[in-house]
Amino acid sequence: MGELINKQRVAESFSKAASTYDSEAALQRDIGHQLLLKLPVDLEVSKSSRILDLGCGTGYFTSQLHNMFTESRLVGLDIASGMLSHARSHRELGCGVSWVCGDAESLPLKSQSSSMVFSSLAIQWCENSTALFSEISRVLQSDGIACLATLGPKTLFELRESWSSVDDYRHVNQFQSMQNLIEALPSDLEVVQRESEMRVLHYSHLKELTHELKGIGAHNMNAGQAKGLTGPARVKAFRKAYELFRDPQGWLPASYEVLYLILRKR
Repeated sequence: MGELINKQRVAESFSKAASTYDSEAALQRDIGHQLLLKLPVDLEVSKSSRILDLGCGTGYFTSQLHNMFTESRLVGLDIASGMLSHARSHRELGCGVSWVCGDAESLPLKSQSSSMVFSSLAIQWCENSTALFSEISRVLQSDGIACLATLGPKTLFELRESWSSVDDYRHVNQFQSMQNLIEALPSDLEVVQRESEMRVLHYSHLKELTHELKGIGAHNMNAGQAKGLTGPARVKAFRKAYELFRDPQGWLPASYEVLYLILRKR
């Protein structure tokens, strides 16, 4: 999906949202906690092992992992330097945690250096899933676990369909299906568990949704997005189209397709 995601825009957008992310990211936090509950019951993490929080953002789940695996070393890695600066200044986790700025598709880590890779709502911003999973496999030790949560193609379909009635530009981020992700796995990563669910948030006004997306840095990252400002006539037409989704209770829905994937390295 290299033609769809602009990585520089991803890094800049999330860096700008670092100070507001935690206050706006209720859904993201809930999904991450669900992912923690899906950790294999037979998971054993030794004192000498390393856990990678891939796409750590503000470090919230790095902190959760630190509390769960107190004797393990952790690496919080993110492509957005602004997020890492926020994590360093707001998470007092001691010398057992390292903060690293890096790309998930070219990890600045040694091969077979991690016993677990945890990643909640980060890998959807990668350009090349094959490269991503190849790197996850490379840094995982034998019998290591990757616990991943990402977003599927049905995410924000209301937003996408409303814009598609206005013009042909990509206004909404495009994400990969579970099947596409599994097809990108190398032969040494086996699927232990796969699961998907739809989450629906509700808003009184459309501006609440767009404000929230901006607050977590998750607005349009597509390389094919419209250039320049969207004119008022098109914005008005977009709002009118989205109103068609308003439910009988008066709420505007915003749907998220959440994909959970637990992998083990053979």
